[in-house]
Amino acid sequence: MRTLTALLLATTIGACGAHHHKHKQWSPLDQASTKAPLAELWENPDDAGQRDLFAGVGGTRLTPDPHASYELVARDTKGSSRGYDVRDASGLVWSVKLGVEAQPEVVVSRLLWAAGYHQPPTYYVPQWELTEDGHRTAQAPGRFRPELPAYRKVGRWSWEENPFVDTQAYRGLLVLNMLVNNWDLKTSQNVVYQLDRPREGAGRWFVVRDVGAALGYTPGRVLDGRPNDLAGFERQGFVTGVRGTRVDFDYRRPHNELFARIMPADVRWACELLARLSPRQLNDAFRAGGYGPDESARYVAKLQAKIAQGRALEG
Repeated sequence: MRTLTALLLATTIGACGAHHHKHKQWSPLDQASTKAPLAELWENPDDAGQRDLFAGVGGTRLTPDPHASYELVARDTKGSSRGYDVRDASGLVWSVKLGVEAQPEVVVSRLLWAAGYHQPPTYYVPQWELTEDGHRTAQAPGRFRPELPAYRKVGRWSWEENPFVDTQAYRGLLVLNMLVNNWDLKTSQNVVYQLDRPREGAGRWFVVRDVGAALGYTPGRVLDGRPNDLAGFERQGFVTGVRGTRVDFDYRRPHNELFARIMPADVRWACELLARLSPRQLNDAFRAGGYGPDESARYVAKLQAKIAQGRALEG
């Protein structure tokens, strides 16, 4: 499976702008009598071991310039992480997320892409400037995601109702979210993209896009998950046991009903996907998220321990 780098860059970036559509949540009725092909969610990453997890799906040529100034288009006041829509000198519009979720989102997006799940390009920019009404101000580090004309957001999809609920790829996606401690599994985080032409085996993608509430600790109350918490990530477990055919996770958040049908085979399947990645690739993913060598090594060690536990799970 090819990366998107060449395909995305083949589009005229200068023609890209902010697109505003009315989005609706995906419904099974949208499929009429035809079930969506699995490739709209996941495609087997035969080249997983060769993927560049530092540059990511967009490659190096899309990497935003940390020394450039970006013109304000709009402020993003929705959700728990503030941010901006900004425009670079070429006319390309970027969605910028600031705050504690910026680093984990870049890392988790790369891991999902390496496991075969569709992802848009994302980058961590440690320094940049915002231009507003002619004034330039230094900004905090942020997650940059380009608004490319190659695909457009046409709706959202829910974890409870989608064409893939009976597939191992769907259950494996839930397992991968457990591996990275992503506690924010809401419909608002899931996007349906309509592509300008088939890519990665499909003309439409079902994407878990906003994945920054991860790489931390998920205690028991509803709103107290702590993303980007290395010590908390190291402290929290993964699989706590198997009851009959059901796997129990060290997870005490809402959405527990989503995991009721996950079996040991699903855990092994998902962990085998990430086991294809080398230690260097895993470190590259964390390096892309702006983590230093010591932090990256600790995160990778914990992640590898979880992968090993999942691969060895019996039942």
